[in-house]
Amino acid sequence: MYNKIVQSTSHRENPLPKGPWVMMQKWVDLLFLHWPVPKNVMEDLIPPGLELDTYDNDAWITLIPFKVSRMRLRNMPQIPYFRSYLELNVRTYVKRNEIRGIYFFSLDASKVHAVLGARMATLPYFYANMDMRKNGDTFRFNSRRIGEESAVFNASYRPVGEPFYPEKDTLNHWLLERYYLWTYKYGSLFRVGIHHGRWEMQQAEAVIENQLVTPFIPASVLEKQPIKQYASSKIALFWMVRKEV
Repeated sequence: MYNKIVQSTSHRENPLPKGPWVMMQKWVDLLFLHWPVPKNVMEDLIPPGLELDTYDNDAWITLIPFKVSRMRLRNMPQIPYFRSYLELNVRTYVKRNEIRGIYFFSLDASKVHAVLGARMATLPYFYANMDMRKNGDTFRFNSRRIGEESAVFNASYRPVGEPFYPEKDTLNHWLLERYYLWTYKYGSLFRVGIHHGRWEMQQAEAVIENQLVTPFIPASVLEKQPIKQYASSKIALFWMVRKEV
């Protein structure tokens, strides 16, 4: 299965990272909430060494609540307690040396082991009380960060419409098909390469009751309705964290 994923690369803008992948995750029932943000709002939030990426002169910010249903290191068995947890990501879009990727502002997770392990890998994870429930075709996702009680997210969502693959040279493709992520810690920039198959998406309906995980963005910027999309699942492969030089 993993060989098939690695061999499918035509949807990537750049080659696979060097060396073997080291970890896999399966993501399920993902909601993507995309908002355009004026460049001048976002530029000062990007660390040195990265360039803010824009589409039609707008920056974008995306929130993604979902479940990690499987996780394991390469050539290691799955450990039941460590294999699944909930996650809420807040990201924007950047590039370095013309390679497009993602910069994470925060990643909240429902199991402390995921937070501690990811922090060791320089990722900005936070421990949160989370739950996710399904009623018919509707998902309910709740998150409250531990130690920062104001960082709350509550939403209900469901997929609508027919599945589609984002076409190249469209906003959907620009937002979704990215295979590097960067973090900034200890005054240094770190890169993680990832790979997965093409995104198969559906439009989504969503009711956002509370969204308090982006205090660095003026609330007025996020007043408009976001682009709402759903993906049922994706298996992703991760490479070693590398320090940029």
